Amino acid sequence: MKRGKKTEEAAADNDDGTATGKKAKKTKEPEAPVLYDDPPDTMTSKDGREANMKITSWNVDGLRAWVKKKGLDWVREEAPDVLCLQETKCAEKDLPADITSMPEYPHKYWAVSAEKEGYSGVAMLCKTEPLNVNYGIGKEEHDKEGRVITAEFPSFYLVTTYVPNSGRGLVRLDYRKTWDVDFREYLSELDQKKPLVLCGDLNVAHQEIDLKNPKGNKKNAGFTPDEREGFSELLAAGFTDSFREIYPEQAFAYTFWTYMMNSRSKNVGWRLDYFVLSTALLPALCDSKIRGKAMGSDHCPITLHIVV
Repeated sequence: MKRGKKTEEAAADNDDGTATGKKAKKTKEPEAPVLYDDPPDTMTSKDGREANMKITSWNVDGLRAWVKKKGLDWVREEAPDVLCLQETKCAEKDLPADITSMPEYPHKYWAVSAEKEGYSGVAMLCKTEPLNVNYGIGKEEHDKEGRVITAEFPSFYLVTTYVPNSGRGLVRLDYRKTWDVDFREYLSELDQKKPLVLCGDLNVAHQEIDLKNPKGNKKNAGFTPDEREGFSELLAAGFTDSFREIYPEQAFAYTFWTYMMNSRSKNVGWRLDYFVLSTALLPALCDSKIRGKAMGSDHCPITLHIVV
């Protein structure tokens, strides 16, 4: 989610998740925050196969700052087979040596904005070399912002993305709606060739359970009816939200918290980061994790265990 253009989650939430701007009749003690405790990882699929691929996705909100905050220490402990990053905000010439020299990931791919240095940007770091890697979705109006990397592996595609934010005042909502249509078409075309895993910051909380204060944010970026419908249409095209597939009723499970108003300690957050799978991959799904205790960004990482 875009910092600086997304103040509404802080402006909309009090300690108890109610909207601000309304005078309370009387002061009451704030409720203790309800935190999400990530359960132990499940390493076996429903049909009894053992997971053999681990993918982690993390919106780092600035790669250089994230490295300084010891984000790579957590990555080494998690040790995914593929690490996908969003909002790197870093030109290739300015990449920190700490990450470019990582021997664990000899195959590294970077997509950056062609127009604005230090804007957007995604990356993919792989232990094994993909068969093929592509950048963008084949449409210049989207690809110039450095938002998509697609890697082809023997049995699936892996797509990482940083979806455009609709912005404060919804100034980019029309563009976002165009993106949703074009991106869905791109994913559907891939899915006809082989199944795919989509990961990244999708900049939408799909259902009311996916953010702390749904009532106060229905007209704000990330929770408008148009954005939520765009995600629903993606799922209807043959894809599945892996976290909700496994944890359909799990509340208070968020991946983004604004830096303001101690939102993270209060767990006033949004679930904006996803692993979305082709329906054909559901039998291979073992677990979809939210690593909410990992620090270094205003987003936390998420991890997928799958059989490939």
